Amino acid sequence: MLYKIKDNFNILKDRLRNPLYLNSFYIMLNSITGSGIGFIFWIVAAKFYSTEVVGITTALLSSITLITMFSFLGFDQSIIRFFPSGDKSKLFSTAAIIAFISGTIFCLIYVIGIDIWAPTLSIIKNNFFIFYIFLIANIMTLLAGSAFLALRKAKYLFMQSLVTGTRLFLLIPFVIFGALGIFISFGVSYILALLFTLIILYKYDIHPKKLDIKFLNRSLHFSMGNYVYGLLFAVPSQIMPILVITILGAESAAYFYIAFALASIPMVIISSFATSLFVEGSYGEPLKENVKKSIKSIFLILTPVVLLLIFFGEPLLGLIGQNYLNALNIFRLMLVSTFFIVFYNIFISIKRIQKDIKVLIFIGTINAILLIGFNYILMQIFGLIGIGYAWIISYGLLSLFVIIMARREKWI
Repeated sequence: MLYKIKDNFNILKDRLRNPLYLNSFYIMLNSITGSGIGFIFWIVAAKFYSTEVVGITTALLSSITLITMFSFLGFDQSIIRFFPSGDKSKLFSTAAIIAFISGTIFCLIYVIGIDIWAPTLSIIKNNFFIFYIFLIANIMTLLAGSAFLALRKAKYLFMQSLVTGTRLFLLIPFVIFGALGIFISFGVSYILALLFTLIILYKYDIHPKKLDIKFLNRSLHFSMGNYVYGLLFAVPSQIMPILVITILGAESAAYFYIAFALASIPMVIISSFATSLFVEGSYGEPLKENVKKSIKSIFLILTPVVLLLIFFGEPLLGLIGQNYLNALNIFRLMLVSTFFIVFYNIFISIKRIQKDIKVLIFIGTINAILLIGFNYILMQIFGLIGIGYAWIISYGLLSLFVIIMARREKWI
């Protein structure tokens, strides 16, 4: 019995030395740590700041997230794909220059039109310099996170998350800044994370260089394709709250949001292995073998997590509020749909490795159409539970489609 335990321990130790498993572990740890710190942060913020200040801050942070998402132009994915075979300093510097320029342009457009699309956030106009500095720090930090992944050093991504976690300790002292206290605590943590990032990049001999036109030309098609795919992927999650509140009302929208947030927990497992697979494939590691390892590992970890969440879903939702038990059935259906999402995410990583942009955009489009279409139809027929049915049908069909394509290409 002792020998068997020892053998299993040695197998686990050997697997953790494999970059595919090791980086997946750190990516998961990064997501879990970030979520945990975030959860505690907002509990503390709610005790020391007014509800109005918390609301304004979440909107400010959402603004930064939105601008950041548009600013990368897909070059965060190009860093991962082209790092193994190129001059890392030139590649990172080029991506950083592009992100800086696009981030500045999108920021100016957003602020100039703030009175049109977000008049309640006019506070940005009076504090533009602070907003802009924090935005650029966030963009560069996240871009460096892609570089850490590309270097197969996801442990630094986890450490980066710990540094941004310093916002928790800045929260109370920064009460002196009043309405901007929460936002400034976030911003300062972004700057600290950026300083940490620059030190690590210097350690790996990645220094500032001028724009590399050759890399720009070589990666532009791949970057733009991933940019379009990223926007397509984000569309359903951005539109869903609007659909729910329009068709079912504000109360149902709250139930959906909580169910969606909790059901997203297992997605950390899937995205961690899918990202690690993308990194390893970019290094030319045997793809078919790593695809099988990834799928097997995901289901091995995902199955007990989903079962536990299904089993403890009722007390978990009850902790948030007894009225949120109305989201129990939709929550369980969303959890079941994660098993279908496995094949979808793995196939996306394969297509990124192959630089097959046409298929990537095609799948992203199908994903958006299925999710929005079925949710719109089934919500009107079945109410809130219709969202759960739509999730399973949409991802089930998408999963079937990518499995057929993967088998045709002999990946599985």
